[in-house]
Amino acid sequence: MIIGILQCDDVADTLRPKHGNYPQMFTQLFEALGEDIQCNVYRVIEGQYPSTLDECDAYITTGSRFGVNDVQDWIETLEHFVIELYRANKKLIGICFGHQLMAKALGGVVEKSSKGWGVGVNTTQVQRQQRWMGQGQDEISLVVSHQDQVVQLPADSQILASSEFCPFYMIQINEHFLGIQGHPEFSKDYSYDLMLARRARIPGRCIAAGIDSLALQTDDKLVTRWLINFLRQGG
Repeated sequence: MIIGILQCDDVADTLRPKHGNYPQMFTQLFEALGEDIQCNVYRVIEGQYPSTLDECDAYITTGSRFGVNDVQDWIETLEHFVIELYRANKKLIGICFGHQLMAKALGGVVEKSSKGWGVGVNTTQVQRQQRWMGQGQDEISLVVSHQDQVVQLPADSQILASSEFCPFYMIQINEHFLGIQGHPEFSKDYSYDLMLARRARIPGRCIAAGIDSLALQTDDKLVTRWLINFLRQGG
């Protein structure tokens, strides 16, 4: 399977030597699961796109320090590309920023949450089991790093996982789009360093709680298996 990684940002220069960049985080995760997946990287933040939609079997949109409501030409271009993928019935998984952009591009609404930042490890309840989840489980824990949230879903959406803090944490749109607010590709070590790097932007109490949450086990490999199953099996 060939997956196109739509790269929407870079890991900060100060953190990249230790943690790598976003595409490497995904490829390492796929390799850890023993998956034979070829990743083509497109720096959409710089206007790079596949020559045709069929250049890849499916696509993944990364996270970003930008917000989907920021006025940026590259974000508007990416929205149009997402709509193109949707109309062509191409598989797309949106991670964090990508999850929000997917929802917004198809008619949903994204806003800065009044609940503030979500950082560290977040535990979310699975509301609807899908066949690509296998036996599934009742809740999942992943690293998060966001302050924007989807607050209104586009048409043909269903909520797969939800919490009081983030009601639209994991959604499926039709049979070929899947969005998740958490980061299966982020390690807890990276989460810790990212929180410290952003301590001028994130309230101290949020960082303290986020650091405490890193004691929780994460379901990064399980959720990644779900994502791969979704891309291979369908909704």
